Amino acid sequence: MVHWARQLRNQLKDEMFLRRLHQFEGSISKLLSLGMIVVILALVADLVVVLTQTIIDTDPGAFVGQTVLDIFGLFLSVLIALEILENITAYIRKHVIQVELVIATALIAVGRKFIILDLSKTSGVTIIGLALAIFALADIARATRVSESWLQGHVNARCETVPNVPKPQGNKQSESSW
Repeated sequence: MVHWARQLRNQLKDEMFLRRLHQFEGSISKLLSLGMIVVILALVADLVVVLTQTIIDTDPGAFVGQTVLDIFGLFLSVLIALEILENITAYIRKHVIQVELVIATALIAVGRKFIILDLSKTSGVTIIGLALAIFALADIARATRVSESWLQGHVNARCETVPNVPKPQGNKQSESSW
């Protein structure tokens, strides 16, 4: 019993606990990555089936309209899933959430909603709300680029005051393309 209590106490020491927590986060991130791969493969398969059926079943000249918008929606769904996978991959690599990637993913998602939106069934308030979301995300993206170096310097300075915390690896240049 004493041996078990000693082992438990050692596991709960800050350094060991943080190591175990880091391992847990890594395992969950890898599991999420595998799940996103399955989602991406399912979306691509669905896109291929819909695109093939549409090409075979649609009369020449009738391809434009709602059919194209549905296909664009599927393409953008694949892109959103790829962006989410990139977010997870960036987290696995650096153990930080990259705000620019999250904002880019959100912009693609809201843009997708605009593309597949049925204007005959959508209220003006919804359209205004989506437009405001796009403007807010664009403003956040701009502010993020301006404040990124300041924020990284602030985080580095704070980490230097905390014992046993490694200095974060800040990226000097964004990995995502805007």
